[in-house]
Amino acid sequence: MTPKDVIRTRRRTAALLLPVAAAAALLLPAGCSRKEKKFPSKPITVICPPAPGGTSDLVTRTISYYAEKELGVPVIVVNKTGGAGAVGMSAGAKAKPDGYTVTYVVVEIAILPHRGLAPVSYDDFDLLFRINHTPAALTVNSGAPWKSFRDFAAYAAANPGRIRVGNSGAFSIWHLAAARLEQSLGTDFLHIPHKGAAPAVKSLLGGHIDAVTVAPAEVQTNVEAGKLRMLAVLDEERDPNFPDVPAAAETGSAVSVGAWGGMAAPKGTPETVKKTLIEGFRKAYDNPEFQKKMKNQSVRLGWLDGEDFLAFVREQSEGFRKTIEKLEIR
Repeated sequence: MTPKDVIRTRRRTAALLLPVAAAAALLLPAGCSRKEKKFPSKPITVICPPAPGGTSDLVTRTISYYAEKELGVPVIVVNKTGGAGAVGMSAGAKAKPDGYTVTYVVVEIAILPHRGLAPVSYDDFDLLFRINHTPAALTVNSGAPWKSFRDFAAYAAANPGRIRVGNSGAFSIWHLAAARLEQSLGTDFLHIPHKGAAPAVKSLLGGHIDAVTVAPAEVQTNVEAGKLRMLAVLDEERDPNFPDVPAAAETGSAVSVGAWGGMAAPKGTPETVKKTLIEGFRKAYDNPEFQKKMKNQSVRLGWLDGEDFLAFVREQSEGFRKTIEKLEIR
């Protein structure tokens, strides 16, 4: 066979195989290639809506650091702040649903939609897992006449509108914590907004307000110094970092409210990808070093995943809807 004959034979063979290859390609599922890369095969970006330096940023960066070792790729945290978390969460919801962009969703995702202030809700995500849950703590000045939660509740019920409660801004989580408390007690507080929890605590120390409902970590130093008195943790269980402070449920109050955060992927992320993310981050969460660092920072952990996390967020959303409606009516 001459060289020209060999070339002709190869061309005929290629021509015969082309239809076969085309037919085989049609049998592949849409969006699939012959050889898909194993997830993850490149860096993962974690969007953190709150600003650097706070609890949310601390939790996000710390768990992402340990997740790198489990997932085998860099996990890069990017802060996208603004709109009480709406900016970052909106960006996360619009990301490509391939698992390479996940978002640390905060409690505001269950609050903002009920005020018409955010174009994003938990329905725009595939919720992966909750990491932390920090109930509010009712705290007063050490010189206040109330020595217990029952003392405070009795006075509040008998004197509606008299107790000045500071918060971190109108309709912030700590404002809604106070609102939920007053509604459970059947009374009214005089809500005093501040530009954050720290300024509210400063006002409490100065005697300009009577109480705050903020995270235990926000008042811990001053409670330990004897300047402030924590009356109750607004939850069903006591805070492990403050074992001597009763939970509101122990005093007959059903109020349970606080800040929380967890990871979510854009809607439509493949199940196998979500499973890999959950497993990788769960191993990071269980790492003793991560647990110790969170305890040292008074971060109260509380893992929930899958349907449990979704059910929790739905319940939170409905609860905040009712609280906000009552506030706006008043």
